[in-house]
Amino acid sequence: MLKKFLAIIAALMMSMTSSFAVNFSGKTVEWLIPFSAGGGSDKWARYYAPMLSKALPGNPVVVVKNCPGGSGTVCSNQFAQMKNGDGLTILGDSGSSKFPFLLDDKRVKYNPTKWPTVLASATGGVVYVTPSKGYTSEKDFKKLQGTKLKYASQGATSLDLIALLGFDMLGLQVDPVFGYKGRGDGRVAFERGEMTIDYQTSSAYLKGVKDSLVKEGKAVPMFSWGALDPKTGNVTRDPTFPELPSFPEYYEKVHGKKPGGVAWNAWKTFFASGFGGQKMVYLPEGTSAEIVKIYGDAFAKVVASEEFAKTSVKALGNYPEAVGPDAQAAAKVAFTIDPKSKEWIKDHLTKKYQVKF
Repeated sequence: MLKKFLAIIAALMMSMTSSFAVNFSGKTVEWLIPFSAGGGSDKWARYYAPMLSKALPGNPVVVVKNCPGGSGTVCSNQFAQMKNGDGLTILGDSGSSKFPFLLDDKRVKYNPTKWPTVLASATGGVVYVTPSKGYTSEKDFKKLQGTKLKYASQGATSLDLIALLGFDMLGLQVDPVFGYKGRGDGRVAFERGEMTIDYQTSSAYLKGVKDSLVKEGKAVPMFSWGALDPKTGNVTRDPTFPELPSFPEYYEKVHGKKPGGVAWNAWKTFFASGFGGQKMVYLPEGTSAEIVKIYGDAFAKVVASEEFAKTSVKALGNYPEAVGPDAQAAAKVAFTIDPKSKEWIKDHLTKKYQVKF
């Protein structure tokens, strides 16, 4: 009886010690974003950060730190060096850092499948063009076909793969200018008149384009990329932008037929990977199960909060948020792609943009 009592006391002591060990009171959590300020991932993280602070034990300060470079690979490589995390450093990503990994980009020294995933946010995006080209709606599409457009890109293997391939499929002559460190930088270049076509993921479009550039007549929305129906695998109209046609709808409007063929299959494959669970939050490889659970519970608390219910659609759009085990499942889907589409894309990128893998 005494042994049983002592065992219970020991278990309670271990539990108390563990609880104290993961109390972040007076500490700072650094949320790394491998892209420049002002883009979709940056706005997404800054929206979540204060609510995450309130949900974590001890209410630590959560600071978003931008560390751009190499289509997100520089910061991701640095994060990969961290092992057995203490919960004070987390990484947020985007398709722009997922795609280089999926495509065997030689700059990649990280493997996100080894990182515990505690949040997965689906998103969408909207393509818009300068009104100086005389474009007002899809009826003016031929005006765009007959002119060269400039697009600020993070790189051919970044999430811009979706945009560049989509522009090709539509028959637009788009000249990408590579080397930008985030979609936020691309938006600024568009505002300055240096670029004539752009797209932003939903959080950045809602906050930085729709209520400013579009309202002021400085940008004309063309279409959204759409949303993935998990039951059918079809790309449907984005519920955040119901007034805009999805990419396949727009394609059919301007070409009189539905998209198809190997390019379309590749586009859909990478769209599902890049947008279905586009923005994820990771902890370093080897982080204890206890800390992983604490973060999963904290994000679950945020997503279930009244504040999130009232503000998330306006800030992020109307998309599902996966937490805890569901986030891990979303990550598994995001990092599983059709091998044929992968090889086709790699061949296409090599031929068109001289990308070496």
